[in-house]
Formats: sequence, C-alpha cells, structure tokens
Amino acid sequence: MKEGQLSERQKVVLRLRRQGLTQQQIADIIHTSKANVCTIEKSALENIRKAKETLDFFYSLDSIHLCTIAPGTDLLEVAPLIYRHAEERGIKVKYDTISLINKVRDTLPQRVRARFIKDAIDVYIDDEGELYFS
Repeated sequence: MKEGQLSERQKVVLRLRRQGLTQQQIADIIHTSKANVCTIEKSALENIRKAKETLDFFYSLDSIHLCTIAPGTDLLEVAPLIYRHAEERGIKVKYDTISLINKVRDTLPQRVRARFIKDAIDVYIDDEGELYFS
C-alpha cells in the first residue's frame, strides 16, 4: 500500500539533497545517472506542490474570500491590504507583517518575482485568522 505522494526513491533523493549532496553524488550513491536523479527530484517536488495545493483547497473550504492581490503589487503593500480587508470583516489576522510576507512568498513562490506579485493571488481567511492563498 502506497503511503503519501512520494516514492521511496523520491524520498531518498530529497533527503540526500537536503543534506547538501549534489545530484551527481546522489547518482553515485543510488547507482543511476545524474539525469535520472534530476528527473526523480523534479517529480518529487511536483508531487509536493500538488499535495500542498490540495491541502490549501481543503483548508480553504471553511474560509471566505478576503481579497485578490493584483499582479504588480509590491510585497510590502500586501500586508496592509490583507489587514484592511480582514478588519472590515472583523477578523484579526494571526500573522505580523514579516510573517505574512514570508507566508505569501513561501506558499506561492512561482507567483512572486523579487518584491512583486507576478500573477494574481486570491486570499482566503478563516474565523481564526488563518490565511490561505490560491
């Protein structure tokens, strides 16, 4: 029975990469090519991304749409925007400004370039002030 979204080989590669090994070093350890290690790592990261999106969707089911962050928005403008919309709904956001910016950047790194939002981000909030992004 499969547990989780990662194969054993993907788990091994991710553990070794986390330890700082290069793809070539990992290839030597698991007796495969560097190109295969690259493919394994890429597939693992894609599986993680999909699982995270699924969890974000699930957790956002009990949330309300708070606002949409438009492309071109400076990350430094994101927190005040979210705080303002949450205050209008009488909900206190559970993150300080720096934590909130980091959450946006860490949750959807592909939608942030340098200090700016690259693609629109929908923001959801639950009654406890937890934020979800899609």
